[in-house]
Amino acid sequence: MASVPRPDPRSIPDRPGAYLFRDADGRAVYVGKAISLRKRVASYWGRPLHPRTEAMMDAAASVEWIVANTEVDALMLEYNLIKSHRPRFNVRYRDDKSYPYLALTVGERWPRARVMRGPKRKGVRYFGPYGHAYAIRETLDALTRVFPVRTCSNAFFDQRARARRPCLYYDIGRCAGPCVPESTGVTEESYRAQVDALAEFLGGSYRPVLTRLEAEMRGAADVLEFERAAKLRDQLGAARKAIESQEMVLGRRDDLDVVGMEEDDLEAAFQVFFVRRGRVMGRRGWVVDKVEDIDAPGLVASFLRELYMERDEVPPRVLVPAAPTDAAVLEQWLSQVRASRVRIAVPARGDGRRLLRVVNQNAKEAFVRHKLKRASDFAARSRALQELGEVLGLPSGPLRIECFDISNLGPTDKVASMVVFEDGLPKRSDYRKFAIKGVPGQDDFASMEEVLRRRFARLAAQPSGDGQGEAVDDAARDGTRRRRRRFAYPPSLVVVDGGRGQLSVAVRVLDEYALDIPVIGLAKRLEEVYLRGQPQPLVIPRGSEALFVLQHVRDEAHRFAITYHRTKRAKRALRSPLDDIPGVGPARKRALLRTFGSLARLRTASVDEIARAPGVGPALARQIHEHLHRLEPVSAERWAG
Repeated sequence: MASVPRPDPRSIPDRPGAYLFRDADGRAVYVGKAISLRKRVASYWGRPLHPRTEAMMDAAASVEWIVANTEVDALMLEYNLIKSHRPRFNVRYRDDKSYPYLALTVGERWPRARVMRGPKRKGVRYFGPYGHAYAIRETLDALTRVFPVRTCSNAFFDQRARARRPCLYYDIGRCAGPCVPESTGVTEESYRAQVDALAEFLGGSYRPVLTRLEAEMRGAADVLEFERAAKLRDQLGAARKAIESQEMVLGRRDDLDVVGMEEDDLEAAFQVFFVRRGRVMGRRGWVVDKVEDIDAPGLVASFLRELYMERDEVPPRVLVPAAPTDAAVLEQWLSQVRASRVRIAVPARGDGRRLLRVVNQNAKEAFVRHKLKRASDFAARSRALQELGEVLGLPSGPLRIECFDISNLGPTDKVASMVVFEDGLPKRSDYRKFAIKGVPGQDDFASMEEVLRRRFARLAAQPSGDGQGEAVDDAARDGTRRRRRRFAYPPSLVVVDGGRGQLSVAVRVLDEYALDIPVIGLAKRLEEVYLRGQPQPLVIPRGSEALFVLQHVRDEAHRFAITYHRTKRAKRALRSPLDDIPGVGPARKRALLRTFGSLARLRTASVDEIARAPGVGPALARQIHEHLHRLEPVSAERWAG
């Protein structure tokens, strides 16, 4: 029987929008969209439910909704709510690997070509993704012979600029030498033209480049410039080699994306081939947890939304293995993104059908690899969590574990860490680090108490979240508040690094906030587990899966705390007397050290010499000179000779 109070159907708008089911702690457990909110929301109480949907209703305690102007707006609203709340009963998409892109950093003064992974950044143009990083490097190796764009890191670029000497890549004609433009003669306009030409070539516009190179090669040969003709011949060969590395899959030079899928009752795998001008320009794969009750058309619709919400480029055609739910709405939305007509189709014959079979086969192979890996990983994690729950006397395995650790060296740079494990895996997006502020001297117990109060005061202050949100503005404001309070729901288990003393502190804090959360202390020396209300520690057998989970959580908390502590200590160690001078910020500090080479040489400089540094005037130069000589006078004789 569902635990969610049924809302009055007359109170639900008969308009497009999105709806959220929340649990008793106010956490969103499911987000959906509807053409008619009234019909869709009411359907959860009007018919037998699928077991997964019934499980969601059992976990939920309230429902609310947000009205959208159009069906397309409802589609985008649902996506944004899912990204914001990450509900446990919505399908979850994961890259089956981190695919590399070939990226051009067009936002920099002197753009460079490089391999990049992870989330996309502003000021960067991406091409791909590619199956392997070596494929990008092979492509770049060929193309830098045609388009001499730099591939070096910014640190190496700055080093060559200070040395006023370009590197070997300039000498062999693989880079235009923008690090020393006064020597190489390259200008920002000419270099930017090379970058733009490379971007067009990577985008599939090959013919203009090949035609130009061939014409220049023949022209050089006609005037007997054989060395230049040979160089152009090599460039032409390199360009053709780069083209050949991309497989031709269509008879026509069409642009389209091809989506392949393989699924079972619990999971699915997607593969996408990005085809531009008839060639495969990149590919990418996802694995999906089918947490909600969803059929193939619904899954394809959900995936297309996931795919194109994160991509700037939409082709005129998208081939899919099954016609998606709300195909007309999806086509309308994609057409708006592209600013021209986009068609979603299931190919029945021809090159499109053949290519779809290839992509589906790739999805099937990826799904098999994922199943083999997940079977071992998931089974081991489930056994370990179940065993840990039994050892600690919990009603079930702890699905969310939070662990706290203190790190300090004496009374300085006292820090703490909080790490989170969900389903036996680290959830690094929820990690938090704390700088201890209110504890004088070295007191681990007081430091632990401060951190736990800062963590659990937020949880104790939250309402139960059992009301219904009929008003659109109220629901939107409530969603914003909840995004600011991401930790307003309880962990299944709290672990503090330490023995009975640290456990007593944690028990006192939880009791003061009236929080009924299991808590243990884990001592390092003998791996003893201290439990609330038990005088003797629990010793879990060595080799136990339960002990391994606790050790993993504790070691991760220790690593995270130590890393933060080292960062703070390094910042303090690198602190300079220049940091104490008003008006000297990071930019002026870098300019001074770059001009004089070191702080010692800066101390020997006169006021007039300091004033000649970039961004430093006479008044500030006098202030810097007085401050440095007040701290540590240094005679000029030290540097004589």
